Amino acid sequence: MKAAEQKEVLMTGSNFWVIGGEFGSMNFHKLVEGSAQVQGPFKTRQEAEDAWRVVSEKNRHRAGVRFSIVEEPNRMAS
Repeated sequence: MKAAEQKEVLMTGSNFWVIGGEFGSMNFHKLVEGSAQVQGPFKTRQEAEDAWRVVSEKNRHRAGVRFSIVEEPNRMAS
């Protein structure tokens, strides 16, 4: 296949999300119903880390609450 015939593939940037909430036990396997929180999307990991720090600090006195940063995979468009 010639280069001119190939489809151009565009990759969009990753999005970052802060997810978490209150877990039912200290093994952190299952969220308490209604406690799930999602913040984002954030365009940079630094923005997500800043949001994570705020929400984690706000809940630091609650041992069963945990938040994580996740990166959404790049999406490819043709």
